[in-house]
Amino acid sequence: MNKFHVRKGDEVEVITGSNRGRKGKILEIKTEAHRVLIEGVNMVKRHVRPTQDNPKGGVIEREGTIHVSNVRLVNRPAAGKREDKKTKEKPARGKK
Repeated sequence: MNKFHVRKGDEVEVITGSNRGRKGKILEIKTEAHRVLIEGVNMVKRHVRPTQDNPKGGVIEREGTIHVSNVRLVNRPAAGKREDKKTKEKPARGKK
């Protein structure tokens, strides 16, 4: 298993390439390929066939992946922190 410096949901900034300077939230991490999918960054056009969901078909625009080494962590939301695990207040020791 690979260990990366970013996680799903983190806000990152692209540091190299044609999308340099753009920021977005990580939607997906592809660990086998060492790539990440960032919301609104590296938009690519895909030609799709007509299906029942999309009867016209045509060209759609969606996010492309970027190598994990080309992104820098900007902000990690504190969703993993628990508030119910607080430290108990200890009484002061010594003379009163």
